[in-house]
This record gives sequence, C-alpha cells and structure tokens, in this order.
Amino acid sequence: MSVREEFDDWAAEGRDRGMERRHWHTAKHVLARMPVEPGDAVVDLGTGSGYALRALRERDIGSGYGLDGAPEMVRNAREYTDDAAIEFLVGDFDALPFRDDAVDHVFSMEAFYYASDPHSTLSEVRRVLKPGGTFYCAVNFFAESEHTHEWQEKISVDMTLWNRAQYREAFREAGLFVAAQDAIPDRETEIPPAEEFPTEDWETREAMVDRYRTWGTLLTVGVSPE
Repeated sequence: MSVREEFDDWAAEGRDRGMERRHWHTAKHVLARMPVEPGDAVVDLGTGSGYALRALRERDIGSGYGLDGAPEMVRNAREYTDDAAIEFLVGDFDALPFRDDAVDHVFSMEAFYYASDPHSTLSEVRRVLKPGGTFYCAVNFFAESEHTHEWQEKISVDMTLWNRAQYREAFREAGLFVAAQDAIPDRETEIPPAEEFPTEDWETREAMVDRYRTWGTLLTVGVSPE
C-alpha cells in the first residue's frame, strides 16, 4: 500500500482528528518556538487535518500552505478550515510545488519519515526556503526512541529510522545549518502508577516513561544560509 492509500484510509475513518489530538501535546511547543512574524509564508509538510496552520494563523502569518500526499487528508483539512489565507494541496515531498526562495518557514510534524527519499525532501525544503528561513522538523519515530520502532510493523509503508546524528548530517548535506536539536517530552499523555502495569500497550511503566517523558518528539531545526 502506498502512503497515499494508507492515509486516505485514515482520513476516511476520521483518524486525522485523533492524530491531531495526540500530536498537539508536543506540536504546540514546536510551533511556539518558530520565529514567525506577521505576513510570513509557511509550508506544512504532511499537514494532516491542517491544525498547525490554523494555530499559526493566530500569530498572524500571512499565508499557509498545507501539503499532503493523501487527497482525503487534504479534503478533510479544507472542510475543517475557514480561512482564505490557508491553502491545502495534494503533493509530493520530493517535488514541492513552490518557487525557489518562496517561503519563510517550513514545518513538519510526524510526517518527514514517510518521505520516499528524505534526502531529496531536504533538498527541496532548502530550495523553497528564503535565505534565513527555517525548517522545523519534528518526529517521534527515531532511533533513540526504541519503543516507537514497532510502529513500522503496524503500517504498510516504509518509514525512515534515523538517529539524531543522522538528522543533523542530512540537514547539513542539504545545505541547511543545524540551529538546534532536542527532544520535547510529552507531559500530557497520562502514565498510570506502576501497580497498574502491564497494560494493553505497555509491559512496564519504565517503558512508557521512556517513550513519552524521556524521548517524546525529536525536533531538528534547520536554517537556510543567508
């Protein structure tokens, strides 16, 4: 099954809203760090329900472009969004439908690892960013977060499993300066007391703490050279 087919099914089942609720735990902290200014143009790669752009519009960005490979995700995002300054597009991460040096910031939450060629995607991000523009790339499927690795077994599309150093190296190879990298913990997912384990999903409380509180979401920030 392709990425498009997989996530078209998710959108048809309404799972995009569930993704939004879960991702918001750490996404809101990533969005708060972005140096957006009034009038900026922002691209959201793997936009899903479009929640990130709706949140950024509250900070008066000028325009937002949500790109997703799944037409049903895009259809849902359009239905959820009543804002002429936000546009949702079906597109390929390896051929972004934007001019060179066209946007101020690119954001991606829990989507980058679905890119068929992540190095090509980073080159495209570098191409469309204005000098001084930023790429905020957030993932919780990465090598150090071992308890997320089983996700690959639960989804029919290939996922890129890089460690922190590989993200930094790939950003630099694409011509982006690495301005920051850190793990943003999820402090909102409820973790039961030790006596309630094992649960349906977790053998031990330590494993659940490691997943959510220790590793959470890996954020790598790239900056396009001036």
